[in-house]
Amino acid sequence: MNFSKSILSLFLFAIFFTGCKQSEVGPKENTDQAKSLSSAKKRAINPEKLETASFKIDGMTCAIGCAKTIEKELSETDGVQKAAVDFDNKTATVAFDSSQQTPENLTKIVEATADGKTYKVSNFNVSKVHAIL
Repeated sequence: MNFSKSILSLFLFAIFFTGCKQSEVGPKENTDQAKSLSSAKKRAINPEKLETASFKIDGMTCAIGCAKTIEKELSETDGVQKAAVDFDNKTATVAFDSSQQTPENLTKIVEATADGKTYKVSNFNVSKVHAIL
C-alpha cells in the first residue's frame, strides 16, 4: 500500500513539474525592461493624421486568450494610439495614425494572430478623428 502511494506521488510530482514548464527560446528578460524598450521604439502619433477604425472579428472563443491577445498585438503596433477589443460584441476599435498604419495592415495583424486562420476581420469602418479646439 505504501509502495503504491509512493509511486503515485512520484508520478503526480513528475507530471506537475514537466507539464507546466514553458520552453524558453532565449535568455529570460525582465518584463518591465522589455515593456519600456518596446514602448520606446514606437514612433510618436501625429494628431492631425489620427483615425479610428472599428471592425468585427470572427473566430474569438474567449475573452482572455483571444480578445486580450488581439488587443495587445494591436496596441503594441507602431502608429496605434489605442486598441480595444470587445469579446461580447466581437468588435474592435483602434485609434491609429494614418501616416504610419493602414486598414489593410491592421486587418493583417488581427488575422495573423494565433495560427493565421482563426480570426477573420469584417465590416471595417474608418473615420477621421476631428480635433476639438
